[in-house]
Amino acid sequence: MPGLSKVTWRKSTISDAGGNCVEVALTHSIVGVRDTKNREDGMLAFTRENWVAFL
Repeated sequence: MPGLSKVTWRKSTISDAGGNCVEVALTHSIVGVRDTKNREDGMLAFTRENWVAFL
């Protein structure tokens, strides 16, 4: 997805040691979410407004 190729992906500090977690990347308009075990399988992309509503 354009706009997320050079972002910093962040993993929760409370993720378990087994790798069962997701990573989140933020831009000014897009929030990307991906599975840490299957990064190459793609990601979900949300607008910041939708992400805030989800949280």
